[in-house]
Amino acid sequence: MALADTENGSNGGGGDSEAIAIASVLGGFSESAEIRALIASLPEVHGDLVTRESATQRFLVIMNRYQEQPHLLDPHLEWMLNMILDLVRNEKSPPLLVHLGFKFLYIISKVRGYKAFMQLFPHEVADVQPVLDLLSRQDPKDTEIWETRYMLLLWLSMTCLIPFDLSRLDGHLESDGGQAREPIMDRILSIAKSYLTVSDSSRDAASVLVSKFMTRPDVKQKRLGDFLDWSLTTISHSNDQSVADIVVLDGALQSLAQLFKHGKREDLLQYAPTVLQCLEQKRISESSQAMLRKLGVKLIQRLGLTFLKPRLAKWRYQRGSRSLAANLAASQPAVTVAAVTPEVEMQEQEEDYDIPEEVENIIEHLLVGLKDKETIVRWSAAKGIGRVTGRLPKELADEVVGSVLDCFSFQETDNTWHGGCLALAELGRRGLLLPSRLPDVVPLILKSLIYEEKRGACSVGSNVRDAACYICWSFARAYEPAELKPFVTQIASALLITAVFDRNVNCRRAASAAFQENVGRQGTFPHGIDILTAADYFAVGNLNNCYLTISVYIASFPEYTNAMIDHLVSMKINHWDGVIRELATKALHNLTPQAPDYMAATVLPQLLPMAVGIDLHGRHGAILACAEITHALSKLGTQSNRPLVDLISSECVDGLKNLHQLLCVNVFLHRGFGGELMRPAMCSLIEKMSLSKMPFKDDPVITGWQWLIDDTLKSLHLMSTGVRDDIKDAAVSALAALCEEYYQTQPDILISQYVAGLKSPEMLTRCGSALALGCLPRFLIHEKLQQVCLQCGLQQARSVTQKEESFAEARRDAVKALAQVCVKAGACSSGSPDSVLCSENVTEVFGALLDSMNDYTTDSRGDVGAWVKRMMCCLAQQAAEKIDRYRAHAGSVLLCLLHIIPALLFLNWNAPSQAFPYITQLLRLPQYQYHTLLGLTVSVGGITESTVHFSSQSLFGYLKGIQQNSAALGQFGDTLLSILKDNLHNDRVSVPFLKMLDQLLANSCFEIFTTQENHQFCVDLLALCKEVKKSKDITKLRSCSAVFCGLMQFQGDVRKKVLSQLMMLLCHSFPVIRKTTAGQMYEMLLTYDDVIDPEVVDDVMTLLSDTNWESDIATVRTHRNQLCDWLGVPRPQVVTKVIEMCPS
Repeated sequence: MALADTENGSNGGGGDSEAIAIASVLGGFSESAEIRALIASLPEVHGDLVTRESATQRFLVIMNRYQEQPHLLDPHLEWMLNMILDLVRNEKSPPLLVHLGFKFLYIISKVRGYKAFMQLFPHEVADVQPVLDLLSRQDPKDTEIWETRYMLLLWLSMTCLIPFDLSRLDGHLESDGGQAREPIMDRILSIAKSYLTVSDSSRDAASVLVSKFMTRPDVKQKRLGDFLDWSLTTISHSNDQSVADIVVLDGALQSLAQLFKHGKREDLLQYAPTVLQCLEQKRISESSQAMLRKLGVKLIQRLGLTFLKPRLAKWRYQRGSRSLAANLAASQPAVTVAAVTPEVEMQEQEEDYDIPEEVENIIEHLLVGLKDKETIVRWSAAKGIGRVTGRLPKELADEVVGSVLDCFSFQETDNTWHGGCLALAELGRRGLLLPSRLPDVVPLILKSLIYEEKRGACSVGSNVRDAACYICWSFARAYEPAELKPFVTQIASALLITAVFDRNVNCRRAASAAFQENVGRQGTFPHGIDILTAADYFAVGNLNNCYLTISVYIASFPEYTNAMIDHLVSMKINHWDGVIRELATKALHNLTPQAPDYMAATVLPQLLPMAVGIDLHGRHGAILACAEITHALSKLGTQSNRPLVDLISSECVDGLKNLHQLLCVNVFLHRGFGGELMRPAMCSLIEKMSLSKMPFKDDPVITGWQWLIDDTLKSLHLMSTGVRDDIKDAAVSALAALCEEYYQTQPDILISQYVAGLKSPEMLTRCGSALALGCLPRFLIHEKLQQVCLQCGLQQARSVTQKEESFAEARRDAVKALAQVCVKAGACSSGSPDSVLCSENVTEVFGALLDSMNDYTTDSRGDVGAWVKRMMCCLAQQAAEKIDRYRAHAGSVLLCLLHIIPALLFLNWNAPSQAFPYITQLLRLPQYQYHTLLGLTVSVGGITESTVHFSSQSLFGYLKGIQQNSAALGQFGDTLLSILKDNLHNDRVSVPFLKMLDQLLANSCFEIFTTQENHQFCVDLLALCKEVKKSKDITKLRSCSAVFCGLMQFQGDVRKKVLSQLMMLLCHSFPVIRKTTAGQMYEMLLTYDDVIDPEVVDDVMTLLSDTNWESDIATVRTHRNQLCDWLGVPRPQVVTKVIEMCPS
């Protein structure tokens, strides 16, 4: 639903609404000077393809800015059109320039709309012949210049408006050769017919030409009948099975629709029955092509308007005046009626007159069109219903309204409901839906506002709800406030419910706009202005905000409270979408303070039977709703110092307690999709019952709840991958609340059970057991710390063994639980190691945490060991690495340890621009240099642009500061070599290391080393790179080749050794490596001009650039050997591998 009357200044609540909220509103055509210059430059730019395309694209970009405000172009259309037509009319203009001009005209007409733009075309008598001749010279099959044909047809349409008989323009019909020339009338008709059968947009322009040309007085006398015969014959002999016939049918139907729209009734009435009969025989409504069905409906409604006299029904409902000035002047009723009623209506004959028989068939066709599967057909049929009904007597019109109301049956499809809504909106806004019909219509609107039908894994009905909002919007404009007053509360509540709780953002916004329209025009909606400030068009864009915030504000007004709660209970907690069910239950929690008595006395008793019903979604939502409402009521009781049992009945208390037993007896919890929904729901119920302090201590139900939690943690591997984490979190939260509220003693069996679960062969059972230990309250782990954490518990669970290397999630959760247990136990240096963190066990605990930093386990999901690292960071390294969230976590831990530096408290570690300048300062400290540089390696050599930019910038800044300090630079070089040596076969480090090293060499970061011959740094680095060269990884080999080229800046014999390595890469078995190496050598020789003898430099450069290094090895080797000779490097020798055969 497109509604224009919305507030522009409101601030949205959701991300998708922000872009709309900040959309700029243009104040005028600010690019007129640039457009004038572009048009003036067409004669110069049209000859070159690049400049022509550039000018066209720029013109298109500017014009497209005004798609939503095309009226701003109106003052400038005339001069733009005249400038382009001057080029087109110039006889010296080449065809390419002419076409470019028409292309610019088409772009303007597309933005402004052809109806408004075509009226500016010159249409003097002198224009007819040139336009007709130019159009005759066009090739309809040329796909490159269709814009020219389109605009010429529109121009020809305007020239047909000249008031002179076209025969006067024929002159002498004999040509110079003595042959008769074709009259202009026949030429235009022939052109129109020919373009009605083309497949491009010229067909649309041809239908406009037909509507202008065939309605001329001279043409309709001589050619109208023949054209209609041609059109009907074309329709009869075509089918919708081939593309060519579909195009022909489209053109014929479109031309007839335009003709019956613009032609006079007295001229076309005699042909209307024949056209209708042809359409019925052709059965256009059964076509498989939506566009043909739409044109058929469009033509049928035009036929209906032809059969009926042009009149405005006296019986129609009229609100106020169509004149704003008259309304503002508060004119007298008699004056208002006069303003609304045209003179033709005052002079109307008696209302009762004979209605042609065909009208009934036409209305039937339009009603069928309301049920079409395509929106464009239904919309056209709805407009046809409104237009035709406006010319009918009151009794017949009421029958049409009754037929439209029959669309709202639950036996009908969503398409029929949508068509019915559109038709009601059209009837209402035209005043054809009398107030006496409102008691029948409003209930159907209310049903349409919540219409939703499940289809497989999704639902349909959003278009119905959107159209129902359109009805409410149109009714606000159509009726006086007194007429809608009896229905105000119902409509306002329904619109707000849709605006806040609808799943579809378009429906929410449509309902918000309709509510705003009613508030402004009716003025009777309760608290309308206040609600609009919170639930405007943009605020309802965010679903969470609607359910959890806006709904609470609206429910604070008593008129809407119960209606919103009832809607959530009846429609949303059993919704097919789990997200909606969960949001609905949270919304009920938030709404409970607005109506606590209603929740306790009405809603809870209503939910309990649903919680054990047969509908899975209903059970799931009802259990969650019971949990949330009970918890909300307990909070209210706490505030008023009243126990929960005083707020809800004993029957509800028993019902909540018995839910677990009833569901377990029916085995709803354990298997399949039902278990994946019901287990977390029951865990949520256990958690909320515990938090609500329900009087169940020492009750057998606690044992049942504990069994459910334990069984859920043991059965995680049976659940779908996507829901395991949610189920696990729900079970752990339930366990924490249950233990805190209902366990007074220390059940040793519980801890022993979870410790034993840490050794389970199922990884997810280990995860659940670890988190269960971590969530236990302090009094349960008191004097059990050694058992839980160190001896055979979490410390062992987080260790990496070859057999259990893939259990990364279990190790992650073990580390998380270890930290949680230690925090709960507290620290005391002289305390007992079985109760607190003390001097006896702190070394083991921190050793376990720090050892987790060596977990770099990878699988198909990447670095899954990072899940463990996130629990405890090796600060220097992790704070310098590339993953933002890990760097931020490491930085936050670092700031906790360095709390004496308040300036860093507001540092955003997620932002590379802020984090790396600080973390690179750790390179100055020898103890941290290795780990910090190791972390920087994967950042500088990474692929994320912002991370690479800021990390390399910070690193280069540090190196620039130590350029004159040979000792510091030497130590940095040694650290670099150590990292490469330690990670030579670790691609996670070695690949980004080589990329980083390439950048360091390219930026002359080791310039102090290059002044010494055979510097040890270069020698050691070359030796390590030789090992890297043996890899089969293309990325690593490319980086290695770049490093070799960078090493050429070093002096001494090492340079020859580097060149030898490059020569070997030029004959590598991978063609892409050969090509890459040649390119990098070419750039290297341009950079370092002292590498080779100046006498051969040109030959070397030519050979490197002109050789196809991806050709066969034999050819490449010849060129490579020539390079070796020029560079003074020994030719690499091919090593033949000898394989000894074992004696048989």
